[in-house]
Amino acid sequence: MRLPRRPASARDTGTVPAWVPSQEWQRPELVIWGAHGGAGTTTLANWLQPAWDMGAMRSEPNPPYPDAVARGRALLVACRNTASAARQATTAVAAVTRRGGHVTVLVVVSDGWPEPATATSRFRLLHTQTAAVIRIPFVPGLRLADDPADVPLPRQARRALDQIRTITGRPSPAP
Repeated sequence: MRLPRRPASARDTGTVPAWVPSQEWQRPELVIWGAHGGAGTTTLANWLQPAWDMGAMRSEPNPPYPDAVARGRALLVACRNTASAARQATTAVAAVTRRGGHVTVLVVVSDGWPEPATATSRFRLLHTQTAAVIRIPFVPGLRLADDPADVPLPRQARRALDQIRTITGRPSPAP
């Protein structure tokens, strides 16, 4: 099976590969699966409602669960911006694509530190296997909040969430 080619520009998120389900038959919920624990799936599900938080990937080598749940829904794989997380994201994306599924968005959540070059190169390789790789910047207010919905998001974070909504065919919330 040939994988779809991404456009040359990594910033062009308006172009979506043909295998991304069309909005007409796609169910409204997003499915968010963590490539590892602490990837931010619960926070993303809270921000991107309606969404299902599937938790973190298990250690089994070929989990069928995310692809089966995501049928007809956009599947997002979340991970942090570390080298180890990038390796685990590669494993998670491979587990889905090996079964004929597709990851709509790889969401890379910043931990507040610069992204290592190893992680950046791995994420760049994953561009060809997903519709987009979108980075969510570090949001310091999340450390103190009981509820992520109560935290005012910086412009860059709102823009990243809007990119996810655009790629998955979801409307942006009213201002």
